[in-house]
Amino acid sequence: MPEFTYEIVESVAVLSENPKGWTKELNLISWNGRDPKYDIREWAPDHEKMGKGVTLSKDEMAALKEALKDLK
Repeated sequence: MPEFTYEIVESVAVLSENPKGWTKELNLISWNGRDPKYDIREWAPDHEKMGKGVTLSKDEMAALKEALKDLK
């Protein structure tokens, strides 16, 4: 598996935490030195390990925000 780098530019929100201390978070992350994108995934307490997640551009995040407004 190829190496990659990441930098958590901004921690936006912790959405939940499981009994083992892993947290599901919304963060702004720069992957491999690229422009930051919004990212939702689970993280180990030290942020050294991560689960699978979803990465969203600024436009995709805006569309998600609009869609969530209509939820009841």
